[in-house]
Amino acid sequence: MIRVTVWNENWHEKKDEKVIRIYPNGIHGAIAEGIRSEELSIRTATQDQEEHGLTEEVLDNTDVLIWWGHMRHHLVSDEIVERVRKRVWKGMGLIVLHSGHFSKVFKSLMGTSCDLRWRENDEKERIWVVDPAHPIAEGLGSYFELEREETYGEHFDIPAPDELVFVSWFEGGDVFRSGCTYHRGQGKIFYFRPGHEEFPTYYNKDVLRVISNAVHWAAAGRGATPKYGKSQALEAVSAKIS
Repeated sequence: MIRVTVWNENWHEKKDEKVIRIYPNGIHGAIAEGIRSEELSIRTATQDQEEHGLTEEVLDNTDVLIWWGHMRHHLVSDEIVERVRKRVWKGMGLIVLHSGHFSKVFKSLMGTSCDLRWRENDEKERIWVVDPAHPIAEGLGSYFELEREETYGEHFDIPAPDELVFVSWFEGGDVFRSGCTYHRGQGKIFYFRPGHEEFPTYYNKDVLRVISNAVHWAAAGRGATPKYGKSQALEAVSAKIS
């Protein structure tokens, strides 16, 4: 059983009627429900809870932490940021979603500004699988599409990824490194771009598949059993080639 904590800023869901209609149980609730399975033990945590819901006990019992934030990065306690950072170095997996690229946690682990170009619109996003052999891309075709999303564009000020799994293309012509893996100490990190709060992205089956795959991949750094063994991974690659 992989122990997962889904963390959400949980601000838009309290203030924005449009977001409330899309995510009545919060973005964290949609993600938790969307990836729920017999293999995952899932809890949620939000910024307004004591210690942001990320107490020593919670993190000690978390194999993979999923992080979504947007407007209130600056209000995340430095003490909690350091607590999460240390857990990653010791082997906890971290999945950072969408605007979480600008979180204190992600920036502290990347060592760069993590800045990018963006614009709010409703353009189509096509997410190309550029590493089909990677476990995070398991079960996907050559690409999948989101009919409406916020646009991110290069330059994305991050270190060169250890592995680049996805690249996004937008109708306006922008491209973006939208699925990046890193290793920090014993921990595995995956950044995944989609997830603007004004669109129902976290109900999309392919987005949820990516997050679920990423949880299994990242959990391997903490001694959890990978979803796919070596022979299964080779079979999956062979099947895609054939």
